[in-house]
Amino acid sequence: MSEEMNELPENIKNAYPLHLLVWFSQYEELKNKLIVGIEPEDLEKKDCRGRTPLMLAVTLGQLETAKLLMEFGALVNTENKESWTVVQEAVSTGDPELLQSVLEWRDYQRYSSRVGGVPELLQKLKEAPDFYVEMKWEFTSWVPLVSRMCPSDTYKVYKQGSNVRIDTTLLGFDQNSWHRGNTSFIFQGQSDQAKIMEVDHETKQVFVEQMKMINTSDIQVLQPNSQSVTARLTAPITTTYLDTDKISFERNKSGIWGWRQDKNETVNTYMCKVFGASNVELVTKTRCEHLSEDDKNKYRSTKTPLQSFLGIAEHEERTPTPSEEYVHSGNPCHISAAEYFNAEVDLGTRDIGRPKEVTTKIQKFKATLWLSEDYPLSLPEQIMPIVDLMAISSSHFAKLKNFIQMQLPSGFPVKIEIPLFHVLNARITFGNIFGSEEPVGGIQKFEDNGKTFCNVDVSCFDPPSSYVVLGAESRRQVSLEEEDDMLQFAIQQSLLQAGQEQDQVDIWEALNAQRPITPSYLSDDDEDKQLQRAIQASLTGELPAAFNEVPEAPSPDSELLRAIEMSQKQREEEEKERRAEQDMLEAALRLSLLEK
Repeated sequence: MSEEMNELPENIKNAYPLHLLVWFSQYEELKNKLIVGIEPEDLEKKDCRGRTPLMLAVTLGQLETAKLLMEFGALVNTENKESWTVVQEAVSTGDPELLQSVLEWRDYQRYSSRVGGVPELLQKLKEAPDFYVEMKWEFTSWVPLVSRMCPSDTYKVYKQGSNVRIDTTLLGFDQNSWHRGNTSFIFQGQSDQAKIMEVDHETKQVFVEQMKMINTSDIQVLQPNSQSVTARLTAPITTTYLDTDKISFERNKSGIWGWRQDKNETVNTYMCKVFGASNVELVTKTRCEHLSEDDKNKYRSTKTPLQSFLGIAEHEERTPTPSEEYVHSGNPCHISAAEYFNAEVDLGTRDIGRPKEVTTKIQKFKATLWLSEDYPLSLPEQIMPIVDLMAISSSHFAKLKNFIQMQLPSGFPVKIEIPLFHVLNARITFGNIFGSEEPVGGIQKFEDNGKTFCNVDVSCFDPPSSYVVLGAESRRQVSLEEEDDMLQFAIQQSLLQAGQEQDQVDIWEALNAQRPITPSYLSDDDEDKQLQRAIQASLTGELPAAFNEVPEAPSPDSELLRAIEMSQKQREEEEKERRAEQDMLEAALRLSLLEK
């Protein structure tokens, strides 16, 4: 054991025994300690800089130590205090072998948690009353080329005992378009096991998977291919998250000034209180310290002036490097263990790992909630397990889960509008509860003591007998993270394409989404209608008559006025150019994906 380690204060030694073995590269001693056995909470304990032992090993670039920790169950799907994951820190090192190993174990742990988690969720649902409900998802954007690729879909959810069926037509994002189909996902729970069926109604095929654990000795089956590893090492690292620290919920108001009152709206026959969530910050961080100069230039060239019109505040940070000719080492700033593990020591811009080059974009949103006290479903008992099930394979459901896990005001969220990316919003609406608005086969509604319930026939969970049954290995596989990455990439390319076309039109549409200034005497409802028309204009490409004239307001920047003027002249030509724009977008996306 090193002399420096022996000289550390006892409180540090007692607080971070595993971290210190990682820091001082004591591989054999760490291995012996893990073999003897340690508590899971000790394996996942974070040091005063926000790193678990595994995160510390990866950041320091210690391949064998990281492998050892993962073999003994250290969680890969963890984040440091700056919201970077272990995978992203592995990318930052530029070490392909380390990245490949981390990806293998991440996929193994995801599969294992899915195998263990799905039966548990189904058992939790078994105790709750049966139900049928539809969740309508609408994706909207005020950026023209992004808005044109925005889809909508309705998830139809059946629940009976520990059986769940979810019908969908929107299967994910594939290359440069949304992948659609007509698919049912059926989950059947039996004590500590679960069977999952993916029923493709277009090809009349059923993919059946009996969930079971795989042995760690077979982990190589999850090994990512070299192209996947190379793609990560030659692309910026990006993370997008909602900063919920400052979020506050307040009742929206309606009425004329002086006569304002709490706003209520009817959503699918249920009276709802309307709440606004203010100080919702969508943070996008991008790192590129691991890229070559050519890759960095390629990334920088995708930025356009249009982004500044979308209300995005951008801040770039570059950690000073000790020398111009930088060769990666785990501790280039020569931080001592006594400094690193002492929370009272301010490291300033110094840190371990490769010096970071971070660009941070922050955009403020106002999320909206429509809450009903009378909705006949329970959010924690009936809906959250469904959201948990879908969050396993859908990044959009994962973001919805993160939002509704906050301390929301009382009531069931019949409608929610939240940001997904800095130019893409999702609006989720619950409807046709128990088939009350439109009859559904296999669903029988009934009343009991003044409350509404439904019976769900067990036949709803049996695929048609004429369909061909196949194994799960034949199923189309798209990982949650890759789907999210592809969607973010397509949005970025859409912004790039928008910047290369007639900027005046794009700026005008972006300005519409930021709400034209309306006279102060207009009520919230009038303002809402104008905003809705602006969004509709962006989605359809048609400019409503109400927006052909700019409302009187204090004189804006002359450059913006010129942009608005030019955009109105270009509006007549837009319809003819739309098809060409779409072709160019698809070509640009294909080319960019090939380059990556």
